[in-house]
Formats: sequence, C-alpha cells, structure tokens
Amino acid sequence: MKKNTIIMLGGFIIAGAIVFLLMAATPGSSGVELTLKDLIATQNQHKDDFVTVEGLLIEDSIKWNPDKIELKFDVKDNEGNLMHVIHHGTKPDNFAEGVITILQGAPTEKDTFVAETVKTRCPSKYEGKDIKEYDPATHKDKLNKTPQEK
Repeated sequence: MKKNTIIMLGGFIIAGAIVFLLMAATPGSSGVELTLKDLIATQNQHKDDFVTVEGLLIEDSIKWNPDKIELKFDVKDNEGNLMHVIHHGTKPDNFAEGVITILQGAPTEKDTFVAETVKTRCPSKYEGKDIKEYDPATHKDKLNKTPQEK
C-alpha cells in the first residue's frame, strides 16, 4: 500500500473510534423521552431503554437512607398517574412538595423507576407574570432609564 492510503485509513479508524466513544459516553442522547402516563402504559417496552421522564414530587413519600445513599420517593403527573422511584445517589437540595423532578434511568417492576440521575426545578422560576396585570407604561419607563438610574 502507498503511504497516503495507510495515513487515510488510519485517520478514518481514529475518526470512527472518536464518534463511537462520544456516542457511548452520552446515553441521554440515545434515550427516550416520555410523559409519566406514556411510561406507565408502555413500561414493559422500555425496560432496556434509557428513559427521561418528569413528574411532581410527593413530599410525604420521601425516604432517605444516608447509610446506603439511597433515595426512594413517588412522583405524579397532573392526571394522577403515580410512579415509585429509587435513586442510589445524593438527594437534591431543593427536594420539596410541588417540585418538578426530571428523572433519567430505566423502568423496572410495575410502576417502579430506577433513576440514574434526579434533577429538580421549581415551576415558579419559569412562570411568567399574569398578562392581565401587565402595564406597558412601566415597561417603557424601565427601558428608557440609563444604567445609573436602574
């Protein structure tokens, strides 16, 4: 073989290995995102999938075992669907009633989800003001102020 052919072949092998490693290192990109209702209805079909699902935390259900570093809790959706969650890892800081939990992992037994990651977000942070209370004059005044006046 010519030297250029060997170099090109080596380059393709290296590029292929890099692409393979990137895909293997990011399981979330190859996963499935489902609503809680859909996950419960099709749980058996997704046992081997990396699933992302979110639900509202039920505070009374939280069971934290610091010795095992195990967190068990329940989440629900707006339609009343309920899922039990097991997470082997630390408890998020703002773990309280009404917090939206974003779970990534796999369903196991009926209505049970083993989460590799548990993230939370407070819905009030992302809600806008009521449009009926919007005052365009106030908004205009704020835009016209100089940085020193603000």
